[in-house]
Amino acid sequence: MSRVRVRFAPSPTGPLHIGGVRTALYNYLFARKNGGDMILRIEDTDQNRFVADAEEYIKDSLKWCGIEFDEGVDGKGKFGPYKQSERKAMYELYAKQLIESGWAYYAFDSSGDLEKLRLQAEAENQVFTYNAQTRKNLSNSLTLSPDETQSLLKSSEYVIRFRIPEDEEVVFSDAIRGQVKVHTSTLDDKVLFKSDGMPTYHLANIVDDHLMEISHVIRGEEWLPSAPLHVLLYRAFGWEAPVFAHLPIILKPVGKGKLSKRDGDKMGFPVFPMNWLDQQSGEIYSGYRESGYFPDAFINMLALLGWNPGTEQEIFSMEELIGAFTLERVGKSGAKFDPDKTRWFNQQYLRTKTNEELLEGFVPVLKQHSVVDYDKARTMEIIEMVKERCVFVKDFWEQGYFFFEAPKSYEPQVVKKRWKENTGDQLLQLADILQTSPEWKETILHDLAAKFIEENQLGFGAVANALRLALVGDSKGPDLFKIVELIGKDETLKRIKTAAEMLG
Repeated sequence: MSRVRVRFAPSPTGPLHIGGVRTALYNYLFARKNGGDMILRIEDTDQNRFVADAEEYIKDSLKWCGIEFDEGVDGKGKFGPYKQSERKAMYELYAKQLIESGWAYYAFDSSGDLEKLRLQAEAENQVFTYNAQTRKNLSNSLTLSPDETQSLLKSSEYVIRFRIPEDEEVVFSDAIRGQVKVHTSTLDDKVLFKSDGMPTYHLANIVDDHLMEISHVIRGEEWLPSAPLHVLLYRAFGWEAPVFAHLPIILKPVGKGKLSKRDGDKMGFPVFPMNWLDQQSGEIYSGYRESGYFPDAFINMLALLGWNPGTEQEIFSMEELIGAFTLERVGKSGAKFDPDKTRWFNQQYLRTKTNEELLEGFVPVLKQHSVVDYDKARTMEIIEMVKERCVFVKDFWEQGYFFFEAPKSYEPQVVKKRWKENTGDQLLQLADILQTSPEWKETILHDLAAKFIEENQLGFGAVANALRLALVGDSKGPDLFKIVELIGKDETLKRIKTAAEMLG
């Protein structure tokens, strides 16, 4: 096999969907597994749908994901430029080459003329298609004389269309789907070059893939219907076609239909790698990065969304993914997205991080809650205590806010159940006992409290639950006397006194 060269070629028409990230990831894994090259090319030929900042968003997203490129729009590589708008003068030459060889033709039909034909066909319960049959009766260089064609080229707008062969079966092999057969009667004469001087995707991607020596085209299955045209284009130019591999779509959590932004909005999960600000509406669409996901957890989840490693293993580093990945184990059918499983992946990665790494992510959360004076060692100890119950770093606050601030209120249902008429007096007596402790350590404080409870013939559970309410404001939290130790002597006594005053 010649050197493996793959490309990820997004269009800057908006934010990068996680389906696009997965396509980039599979290309990256395949390239690295086979010692090949990974190229980033920006396909910005559709100027009507161009969105400012989309290109930077795409590059920033892929960088966050850890997907690296050997060549591309940042200046690396000898086959540039890697942005199609900077290569547009070249595409017209290739389009005209196809006209000269009889594989393409000029078409002069106006958009109004074509719309009338579509409406007419619709009225007859049919679909209008510009193909081998209809082109014989339309305004193009196949039906007009050379003089008429030359005259219209000077005076009218035109497009260049590909000339699909009549009554032929196009056969090609797909690395994922096996042999694919399509009859040309089902294909239409696609536009290759537009009147605005820009090529369409069909022409530009074929020309660029050939010139950039792309060996494998790994892309989403939405491009499978276009693959027969692309195979014919390679034949028309006399070029060897790359290996095609069309990936399955990512399905909605309910299992039917392609995953969309609306599904994320409805069910409360991101479908973009990073936050995206829609400049027109001002709406911000949430991303995995800002939602608190680790990039390696996000990538691990995506890799298994359509690819089966063939083992029970679920947690993979990027290097392990590279070593295990093959196109042969990519499925044909759609892969259902599971928001709960995605959170599970993040939880598994959170548990593998060191407390120091987690502290780095937790510091901004502390600052959001106006906690700027914190002890590093104590905070890492708190992280160790609560992280088993957390999915995201931001959950550390929900699970341990009471280590950093006194309760501002007390959960009414817990108060009703745990706080009796004499509870306040009992806790104040306990506070007097605790402050006599020679050391403010969990085990010593526990034993002092147990002795006090036994001597006064009180229930340990009743006193402990009331103490937790006084310190936390609720019935949650880790080991009670670890809380007592970590919030410190003065703060413990202060919180007991405050609860006794407020709750009676």
